[in-house]
Amino acid sequence: MTERHEALGRALLWLAVAAIVVFCLFPFYWLINTSLKTGTDLSSANLVPPHPTLDNYTSIFKDSAFTMALRNSAIVAGSVTVLSLLIGSFAGYALARLHLPFKFLILAILLSISTFPPIAIAAPVFEIWTEIGLYNTYPGLILPSLAFGLPLTVYILASFFRDIPRELEEAALIDGATRFQAFRKIVIPLAAPGVVTAGLLVFIFAWNEFLFAITLTSTPDRRPVPAAIAFFTGSTQFEIPLGTISAASVVVTIPLIVMVLIFQRRIVAGLTAGAVKG
Repeated sequence: MTERHEALGRALLWLAVAAIVVFCLFPFYWLINTSLKTGTDLSSANLVPPHPTLDNYTSIFKDSAFTMALRNSAIVAGSVTVLSLLIGSFAGYALARLHLPFKFLILAILLSISTFPPIAIAAPVFEIWTEIGLYNTYPGLILPSLAFGLPLTVYILASFFRDIPRELEEAALIDGATRFQAFRKIVIPLAAPGVVTAGLLVFIFAWNEFLFAITLTSTPDRRPVPAAIAFFTGSTQFEIPLGTISAASVVVTIPLIVMVLIFQRRIVAGLTAGAVKG
């Protein structure tokens, strides 16, 4: 009787897991489904496209505005990620290792900045950028995203650096290494899961950022992908280009999925670090 109950419990557990997976993946499947439809098929609710075609994908890659938007998003998101990791690693190490006054207050302020609504500063940033000449430029897009991505990076890396034993750094210092060499050769490799996790979260945030992208740009040669998709137009004034929007959304999502699959072990290690204390 007990074995039957255990088997029933396992079956219900797997059924629940399958239901959650279907619930999470179905929107992305529907996005792919829509991207393979054209014409009258777009108004159908078929689970499988009646006449699947890649015309939507062909049309978006023929559009120079979309390819430029992909380049712009790669430049902005890549720059934000690199700068966040570079600055955040030093700041996180200082907060974790050095005896700084009010460092917990500093960390709390940084964390509160990451939860601040971007819409509250969009208009002031627009005015300032227009005055100093950063409007519709790469630095004008990178700096606001960096302001929100950097605090998260500092918080994640500071918690990782705090868990690394000090004895490893002290041993390196005794062997003649400088503080920077100990940081670069000892601390950073040990904190690799945290670095990958922080970098990926910041990259996803910068890649998907829409508010600043549409507020601080005015021309296609500087407009990132989320803003460029918002400017897609149909063949007529009142037509909604669902097919091309879906195709572009699939293309934009693929790099994020690939990165998660490549770094999944590091991400899991980073997200679960510190969960169990032995």
